Amino acid sequence: MSARLKLIGHRDLDQAIAWRNGMAVSARRFIADAEALAAALPPGTHLLNLCEDRYRFMVGFAAALIAGRITLLPPNRTEQMLARMAEAHPGGTALADEPIAEARSDVMVFPEGSAQDVPVVRVPSIPGDHLAAIVYTSGSTGEPQPNRKRWEKLVTGAHAEQAALGLEPGIAYSFLGTIPPQHMYGLESTVVMPMTTGGAIHPARPLLAHDVARALHSLPAPRVLITTPIHIRACLTSHVSLPPVELIVSAAAPLAPDAAANAEQRFHTHVLEMYGSSETGVVATRRPTVSPAFRTMRNIRLERDGDLWLFTGGHVPGRVPVSDLMRRISDTEFLLEGRATDMINIAGKRASLGDLNHRLLEIPGVQDGVFHVREAPNGAVARLVALVVAPDLSTGEILAALRRSVDPAFLPRPLLKVSQLPRAATGKLPLEALHELAAEAEQIMPDASLKVDGSRNAG
Repeated sequence: MSARLKLIGHRDLDQAIAWRNGMAVSARRFIADAEALAAALPPGTHLLNLCEDRYRFMVGFAAALIAGRITLLPPNRTEQMLARMAEAHPGGTALADEPIAEARSDVMVFPEGSAQDVPVVRVPSIPGDHLAAIVYTSGSTGEPQPNRKRWEKLVTGAHAEQAALGLEPGIAYSFLGTIPPQHMYGLESTVVMPMTTGGAIHPARPLLAHDVARALHSLPAPRVLITTPIHIRACLTSHVSLPPVELIVSAAAPLAPDAAANAEQRFHTHVLEMYGSSETGVVATRRPTVSPAFRTMRNIRLERDGDLWLFTGGHVPGRVPVSDLMRRISDTEFLLEGRATDMINIAGKRASLGDLNHRLLEIPGVQDGVFHVREAPNGAVARLVALVVAPDLSTGEILAALRRSVDPAFLPRPLLKVSQLPRAATGKLPLEALHELAAEAEQIMPDASLKVDGSRNAG
């Protein structure tokens, strides 16, 4: 029988666990809300948590733990994905902020104010081996895949992350996340870590830079911003003013060192980048302005098995391979050299898509952009396409800038200007959406512009 672990790490139940409209929501109220929701859940074993409000999501996640349910976390809310979830996990209930027509499961709208105003005298404890969540991958490298997360591993990972980020135990940090809680990074860093280490969250997921600033201003210090490179870039280019921020944490995509340096200088803070995956959870951190090397979190080791790199120990569930190229410094330190699938070979020359993307985004006036490989049926490279958001630049100007830093073999054919990229809420680009855009790019002239339907932006 496994040990039981407390639902939250707040020593004082009158301490804030969330801030809503500038008002504190106490840990006591949170437990009451979670227990009331757990009692109200329909029969079943799974809870598909679709709440976008982070406090409601956290209450739903806690209610599922209390009720012995398994939380299902999809990478997006498309009709196709929700149908797949219902087929894979029949008989479950979906919890949402409002009715969702696309859902194939029975939908329970979050019941506001259902908890009774009675004092909570104890913190619930959860069996460590309880299967707390099934998290699906984002689909950025193919079909979304499920990953099983047990409560003990999530709690162990939260405390390892707290230590790796240099967050001092006993201090009540305020967390703002720009990524959805359904993503593994969002679940770990904006839900489980605040819950189990005595922190407090903001319920919103701001997307625009000014909304990020407004939300941070509504939180008490010390503040921690949990975000992505795309949001850091937006804050820098918008010239928004942020209140004092103790720490900015970035993950979900590679963070350019110059963006980290600019953010540290502009916002008078430290920027830490985390490395991980849905399969492993977050496993390593680095401060790009100090060192390019990642250092693994507590008790986690990097191992090699043939052509594969694997992480093991700590909160990693077994020996888990990753699809990235590493340069090993020691069993706890490594350099990240890109994804194996990012390496392309054209005319006998090799390049990394990640490096090409970095050079594209460095061009002044480019707001967003990505290189994408279109493959022929035999697997050979057919076209290297670039999709670029740059309203004030012509394709000729962008290509001229690329020629100064990119080998001619890797210049995109075609380079296509678009109004926006179909990024998911984490900032990642789903592979299927990229394939669709690249296919359209093949049909029009390189100098043309393509209007992108914002509805493609799968949450």
